[in-house]
Amino acid sequence: MMEPQCMEYVREEHGPLAQRLHDVVCSSLFQYFILAMIVLAAIVVGLETSETLMASYGYWLKLADSIILYIFVIEAIMKMGQHGKRWYRYFKDPWNIFDFSIVAVCFLPFAGHFAAVLRLARVLRALRLVTQVPKLQLLVVSLLKSMPSMGYIGILLLLLFYIYAVMGVFLWRENDPIHFGTLGRSMLSLFRVVTLEDWTDLMYIQMWGSDAYPFTPEERAGFTFESKSNPVMGAAYFISFVLFGTMIMLNLFIGVILNSMHEAQDEEDRKKRQQHIDEAGIASLDDEIVTIEKELEELSKHLRYLRGRMKREIDDDYVGQ
Repeated sequence: MMEPQCMEYVREEHGPLAQRLHDVVCSSLFQYFILAMIVLAAIVVGLETSETLMASYGYWLKLADSIILYIFVIEAIMKMGQHGKRWYRYFKDPWNIFDFSIVAVCFLPFAGHFAAVLRLARVLRALRLVTQVPKLQLLVVSLLKSMPSMGYIGILLLLLFYIYAVMGVFLWRENDPIHFGTLGRSMLSLFRVVTLEDWTDLMYIQMWGSDAYPFTPEERAGFTFESKSNPVMGAAYFISFVLFGTMIMLNLFIGVILNSMHEAQDEEDRKKRQQHIDEAGIASLDDEIVTIEKELEELSKHLRYLRGRMKREIDDDYVGQ
């Protein structure tokens, strides 16, 4: 489990303290420790929902929550410190901004009615699991990548809802005003159908008439029913909507997300391959530099030898004359 910022760190740009902080922050032990603190924070917040536990161990639970919060503060400081004088690079990573925002909100002076915001912020600390687990980051990136395509599918699904909702009002308004009396009720009923929540009940009401369906007096209050049975149209309307809305449209959402996951995984693999290539290139350059330095040293020795020999030959010629 290695964070991207750990792989992009250039040691020569920072001092010894920053390098030591980097080694600690990027160590597996430290990352697993932070992961354990995130899980523990989520458990503590869950335990605080129990009035019985708060009455008996409220002080210790709040103390544990405060300790965990300050551990997260120290983590943020260490991650900033690993960049040395360029500590602001910490905020170049969107995941760091996310972590910092969650921790910062916990220190805001919420009180009274706004105390619920503080409790919500403490619960959101569990989302930091996403920043610590690379596979979860991949899922989030996939969802973000799929948003544009999902938006177009959502527009198409909304159009389908609208057409069927208008048809439902015209077809079933007199027979079933509870579910199809207005355009809003019709769209809400279609949402029930697309989620397959007892959608056959709605179909049978239109197929056999509202009198055949046991509405309670409370449900019938305020509505005027004119029971009409339409077996063919009722079955065709609902079955076709389930086929288009559930079997096709919702599966399009799944397909877009899966495609985005494949793209995000491929991009991650390319980054890893490029990193290995860069590291191999740096290693080969280091070896080449060492080899050239040795050759230069040998050439320098040979040059000194030749100069000495030439000097001796000149001296011998001078003596001989």
